[in-house]
Parts: sequence; C-alpha cells; structure tokens
Amino acid sequence: MADLTGSPVSGRLNGKVAVVMGAGSSGPGWGNGKATAVLFARAGAKVLCADINPNAAEETAGIIQSEGGTALALACDVTKSQQVKAIADATMGEWGRIDLLHNNVGIAEMGGPIELSEEKWQRVMDINLNGAFLTCKHVLPIMLDQGSGAIVNVSSIAAIRWSGYPYASYYASKGALNQFTCGLAIQYARQGIRANVIMPGLMDTPLIRQQIVGQYENEEEMLRARHEKSPTGRMGDAWDVAHAALFLASDEAKYINGVCLPVDGGHHLKMA
Repeated sequence: MADLTGSPVSGRLNGKVAVVMGAGSSGPGWGNGKATAVLFARAGAKVLCADINPNAAEETAGIIQSEGGTALALACDVTKSQQVKAIADATMGEWGRIDLLHNNVGIAEMGGPIELSEEKWQRVMDINLNGAFLTCKHVLPIMLDQGSGAIVNVSSIAAIRWSGYPYASYYASKGALNQFTCGLAIQYARQGIRANVIMPGLMDTPLIRQQIVGQYENEEEMLRARHEKSPTGRMGDAWDVAHAALFLASDEAKYINGVCLPVDGGHHLKMA
C-alpha cells in the first residue's frame, strides 16, 4: 500500500502495535492524528485509535479497515487516568503488546495571563501536558516489560518560539511537553525505549478552523496570512506530520532519541 502522497511505506512497521491518542479529526479532512494512525497502519502496524470523540475514532479505524489494515477504535478523555489505563488494557487484551505510543491530543486557548481564566489555563495544561503524562504512566510499564518501545509526542513550534498568537498556556504546555519528553528519552534509553517530539509549525488542518480563525476577519484571510508566514509560501498538512511520526516510530530511527524535530518549512529559523 502507499499513502496519499504516493510514497511507499508498506512494511516499515510490520509486527508493531501502535496506540494513537487523538486519532480522530476535529472536522472534515485530515488532522495530524488521523493521518498518522492511517499511515502507521499502511506501514504494517495494528493501531488502537483513541479519541475523545468516539465517532471520529471510528471513522479513522474504518479507513484503516477498509484498506485491509487492523484497527480498533475507543473513546478516551486523556485527562482521566482510568480511561487512559483502559486504552492500554484494551490494546494488551487485543494484541498483547504496545510498541508505539503517539500522543497527538492538544488544544489552544487564546489569552495571556491577564485575559485567560484560571480554569482555561488549567484545562490546557490538563489536556496538552497531563494527558501525555497519563499515557506514559500506563504504557511505559508495558514497554519496560517488553524491553522496547517508541514514544512520539506532538508538541508545536510554539514550544520554542513566539508564533504570533497570544496563547500563554499553549506556549507553556508545549514547552513543558518538550522537556518532559527529553527526560523520558534519557531515563529509559537503556531499557530500549526512545522518546521524541514533533514540533509542527503552520499547518493546514481542521483544527485551525476552530481554534485560530477567530484571530482573523474570516477563514480566507486566516489561510492567506498563514500561508504567507511560511518560508515556503504554504502551510504544511497532516501528512507532513504523519511522515515525521512514521520515521521516528520506525526502526530506521533506532538511534534517534530525545529529539525535538521541527516540521515547519524552516519557520523556526525566522525572527519575523
């Protein structure tokens, strides 16, 4: 099988079992988690598709199954420890191992410390940071027993740069996720577990139409402005993130650990 861009991927994850948190899309089209789950399956992995929206998880699993792949869809709120544990338990019950953990759940709330309510600040931290902590809490013991595993967390270029939007909680949560991942990478390296981060830049996904469009006059203005900001003259898309995730999850990246990889067309090099 080949992905939507025509690049062959078959066999790169043969025999692997992947848990993709945030495997659904927030709207029509391809979100980062949805594309990654499908690409993992096309590369040979069995995929547990978890999302807070059960219909979105089912849609992704259905795409995988329609292409001859193996997938299971389950609903999960990553802020609830027991729900996250249930995902790990279900994966083990179905396939007996977890080789890959991909954390793709994240939200943005606009506002600096003055404008942002304490409740919204905490919500962003709970979803963007604590969610990854909980998935690792319940999946790492399984990987340690196996003596192998790869974790790929999706952060953002906003973890290391001002992105042009006033969302203090997003900057803080994504910066913390980077360093959390780097700590995992070193702590568990000798146990055969790798942990890396993908930092997407300006991406054209369904989520930006929900979380970013309010900063512009309309959706068309938002898309034009975001394309223009990119060094390439165009935003990236979900498949750019998915291909990076596939590489970091695969054995091709067996000596790559603790990397925070920008997937942004070079945007992290700009000052303005």
